Amino acid sequence: MHSSRPTEPVRRRRRRFDDDEPLPHRPLGPASEVDGRTVSPDAPPEGDRWSTWPSVPAGSRGPRPWPSWLVTDAGAVDHERGVLKTGKEADVHLVERGLPGRPGVLLAAKRYRDTDHRLFHRDAGYLEGRRVRRSRENRAMARRTAVGRELISTRWAAAEFDALGRLHEAGASVPYPVSVADTEVLMEFLGTPDGVAAPRLAALRPDPAALAALWAGLATSLGVLADLGHTHGDLSAYNELVYDARPVLIDLPQVVDVVGNPQGPSFLERDVRRIGEWFTARGLDPDAPAELLGELQDRVRS
Repeated sequence: MHSSRPTEPVRRRRRRFDDDEPLPHRPLGPASEVDGRTVSPDAPPEGDRWSTWPSVPAGSRGPRPWPSWLVTDAGAVDHERGVLKTGKEADVHLVERGLPGRPGVLLAAKRYRDTDHRLFHRDAGYLEGRRVRRSRENRAMARRTAVGRELISTRWAAAEFDALGRLHEAGASVPYPVSVADTEVLMEFLGTPDGVAAPRLAALRPDPAALAALWAGLATSLGVLADLGHTHGDLSAYNELVYDARPVLIDLPQVVDVVGNPQGPSFLERDVRRIGEWFTARGLDPDAPAELLGELQDRVRS
């Protein structure tokens, strides 16, 4: 706190690390060799980039408390490690973030495609109930102009980051959202230390006990969504990872407001029906999906 005595000079408030204004990158010291690459104070190693963490505003960073594994050093570098998944709307890349010369942490970078290469096949129904304040931007998105498509791309990234943050804070099983910048969402990488991603539910053949446990875990996360008034919107066995024997919801940009979106109830019903079909085909009680749907509908209304 500033001193109240007028005889002392007024001190400038120390910049907090979580201030909205971008922080300058910390110099790394004299140029040196790291893993055969030259590291200078002014540029990251060739082919890499500075960590985006210092340059994003506080509202674009993941919820506190920040995980102990999260690298927040302003001098950290993001090293591209390859592509984890390609899709119609976005590609997921593996990124290693750390200080040069030190072991880093693996992150998943979901990057929505630009206006020339992406194919948004889902945005029409999902955007109902979502509006921005500027009518000009609403018109651009509705008409799918070049500017409108770019706005949609950015809004998908922001929507996914927001959904991940709210679900993480509410206790759902989702990857921790690290940050969002333009059309890129950085999130927790779920997989092995050498970069092998956790399998999707669709790739597994669980035994009866594991199947029941996965269904119970999924029901818990869908219940958290329902308590928030939402449903996944595109739920399937391909939009769930299985990590440490627990189901983890992924691909969440299209989260649907069940109350605010006129099609919301049908999205909820479809989510439960589609994932229920996968589980019942593998031995789950055929009555379980209908029971879950009734519970979720009640929780949305409450």
